Amino acid sequence: MAHCNTLFHQMLKLIPRHVFDKLENDHSTGRRARSFTRWSQFVNLIFMQVTSRASLRDGVDSLRAKQRNLYHLGSQPVARSTFSDANNRRPASFYRELFNTLYQRLAPSAPKHSFKFKNKLYSLDATVIKLSLSLFPWASFRRRKGAIKLHTLLDHSGYLPAFVAVSEGKTHETRIARSLSLPAGSIVAIDRGYLDYSWLDNLNRGGVFFVTRLKSNSAYRVVERRPVNKKQSLTSDQTITLNNGKYPTSLRRIGYRDPETKKHYVFLTNNFMLSAKTIADIYRQRWQIETFFRWIKQNLKITSFVGNSENAVMTQIYVALIAYLLLCYFKYLSHITQSLGALLRLLQLNLFRRLTLQELINPQPKPSNLTNDSKQLSLALA
Repeated sequence: MAHCNTLFHQMLKLIPRHVFDKLENDHSTGRRARSFTRWSQFVNLIFMQVTSRASLRDGVDSLRAKQRNLYHLGSQPVARSTFSDANNRRPASFYRELFNTLYQRLAPSAPKHSFKFKNKLYSLDATVIKLSLSLFPWASFRRRKGAIKLHTLLDHSGYLPAFVAVSEGKTHETRIARSLSLPAGSIVAIDRGYLDYSWLDNLNRGGVFFVTRLKSNSAYRVVERRPVNKKQSLTSDQTITLNNGKYPTSLRRIGYRDPETKKHYVFLTNNFMLSAKTIADIYRQRWQIETFFRWIKQNLKITSFVGNSENAVMTQIYVALIAYLLLCYFKYLSHITQSLGALLRLLQLNLFRRLTLQELINPQPKPSNLTNDSKQLSLALA
C-alpha cells in the first residue's frame, strides 16, 4: 500500500513552508522562539478551528492526544499558558498577511462566477460580532455592549473572501470601503449603507462598476427612458442625474419587482452596457455574502474566543478565515462535489486518517483474497 500523509498534513501542505517562513521573517518581533514556534502556534489554531474545540484547554489536550502525528506536522505539544501567551503577544498582522497570501494562491483555481460577462464580480458588506464588554473592555460598542465589525469583500469566483478588515463596532462601513483598491473593470455590489456619492465617484473614475440601491428620498432628474421587458419583472430603465451635485456624471436607474415577494427595488449603477435584468441579478447575488457570514459564524470559531485580548481575538478571526480558504482550496484541488459544510464534518471525524480526500468520500471496496475455486470450496464445506 502506498504511503499517504494524514488529511490534516495534506491541508497544511497547501501553505508552502518557505512562504510561511518568509512572512514570519517579515513580521519578526525579535529572537525566534526556541520551542513553541510560530508554525506550531498556527497548527494548534487551525486544529481548533477545523475540529471546533470548545476551549483553549480542550484544544491543547485534544492535540496532545495526537502526539504521534505532531512530529510529521512539524509541531509539538504545548502548555496551555504558553499557547495563551503566544496568542496575546505575537502580532495578529502576521495572520492577516498569511490570509492575503493564501487568497492570491487560491483565486486562480476557484470556479468562475455564474454570469456570462468576464468582469470580476465582488460583494462588499460588514457584519457585527457581539462581545461581552466585561470580558472585552477594549471592544466598546454601545453603553453596555461590546462588539467588533468584520468588513469583507467577497469574490464571487468561488465565493472567497478577497479582503477582510476587523474594526471597532462603531466604525462606519464607508471608512473601510475607501481603503479598498479594486481592479479596473470589476463590478462590486453594495448595500445602501455604502451610499457615499463621493466614494462612488472615485470608483467610477477608477474604472470600477458598482451596483447599489437608490434611497427613496434621493432627488434626481430623468434624462432618458429606455423600454424594458416587463416579463422579466423590470419596471423601468432610465438615465438620471442627481440634484445634489455630489455625483457629477449620469447614472442608470433600474426598477425591478421581485416576482416572489412582490417587493419593488430601485437599483443604481454606472454600468450602461449590461442588460437591466443582469444588473438586477447582480444585486440579488449580493446575498451570497450574507450566506458567507452565516456559514463562518455557524461552522468556525468566530463568535466565541479562547483569549480576551484584542490581539488574541484578531488572531483567531484571521486564522478562522485561513481555515475557510484551506477548506475551499482542498475542495477545489480535489474536484469533489460535496458542500463545504459536508467536507468540514468529514474532516472533523477523519482528520488524522492516512488516505486521500477522494478515498474518504468514495471508498473503494476491498478486493477479496479468495479465488473462484476457493469460494466454491468454502460454499461446499458450509
